[in-house]
Amino acid sequence: MTRILVAGDANLDLVLRGDVVPRFGQAEQLLEAADLVLGSSAGICAAGLARLGVDTALVARVGPDVFGDRTRELLAEAGVDVSALRTVDEPTGVSVILSAPEDRAILTLTGALAGITADEVLAASSDAAHVHFASSFLVPELTAELPAVLASLRARGVTTSLDTNWDPAGRWAGIAECLPLVDVLLPNAAEAIALAGALGEDPSDAESAALALAARGPLVVVKDGAAGGLATGGATVLRAPGLECDVVDTTGAGDSFDAGFLAAWTEGIPLQTALRRAAVAGSLSTRGSGGTGGQATRAEIDEHA
Repeated sequence: MTRILVAGDANLDLVLRGDVVPRFGQAEQLLEAADLVLGSSAGICAAGLARLGVDTALVARVGPDVFGDRTRELLAEAGVDVSALRTVDEPTGVSVILSAPEDRAILTLTGALAGITADEVLAASSDAAHVHFASSFLVPELTAELPAVLASLRARGVTTSLDTNWDPAGRWAGIAECLPLVDVLLPNAAEAIALAGALGEDPSDAESAALALAARGPLVVVKDGAAGGLATGGATVLRAPGLECDVVDTTGAGDSFDAGFLAAWTEGIPLQTALRRAAVAGSLSTRGSGGTGGQATRAEIDEHA
C-alpha cells in the first residue's frame, strides 16, 4: 500500500539569488547564483516524504519537453513513485523564484500542471492510506471537484490533508466547502489569516485564525516561519519552535514542513511531537538552494526533535 499519495502541481523552479529585485529599462543585474531544481508544492512535499522513508507517490501532469523529462527524473531520483505522473500535450509548468534571505517572489507558468482532474486522483489513490493535496489554486479543475473527492476518500477510510498555498485572486473560493471534509489543513500564517478573513472571521493573528478554521472541522497546522509552527484541533493551541539556521534559500520550506508533519502524523506520533518534527524539517530545508537541496533525513530530524 502507498502510505501517502501527493496530488497537485509538478514542475521545475529556476531559483535566482543575489540582486533579484527587477529594475526595468534594460538594466542588467548580476546574480550570485542560479539553480534549476525540482519545484512545485506537491513535488517538493513528495520528495521530502520519500527522503524521510515514507512510501510516496505523486499524481500530477507534465508536458512532453525537457522540463517535463527533468521533473520526472528528479522525482524518481528522490524515491517518489511517478507512475501516476501523466505526460500531456502542453508545456510543463515552470516557476522563477527571486530568492532573498528572508523572502521571495515567485513567477509561475502553470502550463500542463493546471489540468489534473479528480478522476486521475481517485484512480491513483486506490491503494493510498493518505492523500495530500497541494496548490489548490493552480489546479482549478481538481479544486472544483475537491469536496466530492474528499468525501469519497473519507468514505473509504483514507485520511486527507490540504495545503492550498496562496490564492492569486485573493478570493479563496471553494475552500469553505472542503474544511469539514479534510482531516488536516496546512496553511502558513499569512494564508491562515487571509482564509479566515475570507470566510467572514476577523482574526488578529495566526493563532486566532487557526482556531476559527479548526472550528469548521479540520486539524489546523500553521507554518509560522522562523517561529516554527502551531497546531489546533479547536480547543487548545500547541506551538513548536524551529531551528536557528544559516539560511540559503527559503523556497519550499513550507512544503518540507508539510512532509515532516505528515510523515509523523500518519505514523500516529503525538501531535506535539509531530509539530516539532515539522518545524525542524522546515528549518533544515533552508540550508540549500531550492525546495529539495537541504531537505532533512529522518536521522537529522531525530537529532534535533
